Amino acid sequence: MSIDRFLLEGRAYSWRKLCELRREQLEAIRKARGAQPVLFELREDHRPAQERTAAGRYSEPGLFDRRG
Repeated sequence: MSIDRFLLEGRAYSWRKLCELRREQLEAIRKARGAQPVLFELREDHRPAQERTAAGRYSEPGLFDRRG
């Protein structure tokens, strides 16, 4: 038996052929599903690096931040 083939439950399978069939299967699924529409447009975060995370905002509160 060649390196390209393996036995599974007494049957010989070609690894290359299985990979090729799987790629074709995945491509058909993607085509059938279509493109997913975007829910909202992504916007760039222009805040300073320290204020982009909750931990950063907590550790260095700003002068005009409103805290309960």
